Amino acid sequence: MSESQGRLWLIGGTSESVQLAEAIASLNLPCLVTVTTAAAESLYPQTPSLQVQVGRLDAKQIQQLCQQQQITAILDASHPYAVEISRLAIATAQRFQIPYLRFERPLVKGNEGDGGNQGGFSNIRVTTNDNSETRPYTSVKAGVEETLSSTAKPNSLNPPLQTNNEPDVITLDSFETLVAGDYLNQQRVLLTVGYKVLSLFQDWQARSTLFARILPAVTSLEAAIAAGFSRDRIIALRPPVPVELEMALWRHWDISLVVTKASGVAGGEATKRQVAAQLGIPLIVIERPVVEYPQQTSDITVALAFCQRYLTT
Repeated sequence: MSESQGRLWLIGGTSESVQLAEAIASLNLPCLVTVTTAAAESLYPQTPSLQVQVGRLDAKQIQQLCQQQQITAILDASHPYAVEISRLAIATAQRFQIPYLRFERPLVKGNEGDGGNQGGFSNIRVTTNDNSETRPYTSVKAGVEETLSSTAKPNSLNPPLQTNNEPDVITLDSFETLVAGDYLNQQRVLLTVGYKVLSLFQDWQARSTLFARILPAVTSLEAAIAAGFSRDRIIALRPPVPVELEMALWRHWDISLVVTKASGVAGGEATKRQVAAQLGIPLIVIERPVVEYPQQTSDITVALAFCQRYLTT
């Protein structure tokens, strides 16, 4: 291999970033991987060409990292909902004219994970229009698309959680839209949304029965307790969660509604869609935050070509 100039910065924290790191290490490309937890550090290969740094980074620290490590390219494989690090990395890349590529986890297709039963779900998407009291949504069922709308106030409009006795997958644009509506009212809700947003559900503790599934970490447990979750309504599991365990958990807690993020197959979204279809339980999916990535790919071959382009002479 030709002598390398500088170092690649791989923003990690996902299963995809581990796969990328292994491929990058096999090419002997100099690379710095950043993760936020010590537990994540152990997942990456240990080679002379690949270093792993643990800890959260602010804007100033990112600039120092790029200068001190002589970063010549940035490959962002962070979690789809870790938007802060992505936006900071993009800003730094633009400031110092460093090539940036987003490796984006593929979205789960509407019927992926439901065993191919395309007619089994009514897929509904709801967005909030801040300039109007009208909140349209689209119901897609059995190949027929029907546009619906309502002039009710945002905190009172909700599509039905059941359509013709078939389970729904309801896609919402944000957690704020979810908690502002009545989706959770009198429901037994399983939240598989991470710990950072659990505080948004605190006001719903008295009007519904909420359960939280979090990662087995002290920070996650403390956040859940602070948000009003009792210890008997918290379960700590590290994904992937197999279908059998997912189904047993929903049945054990007599869950009537599940809330998750559009985290892709690697995040367990397809499994939840499959279990929801089999048990007839409505599933609410929160869309990914919008980030204006300069360029992105979901193809590992393209990502590796990007790395080689800027790290070999």
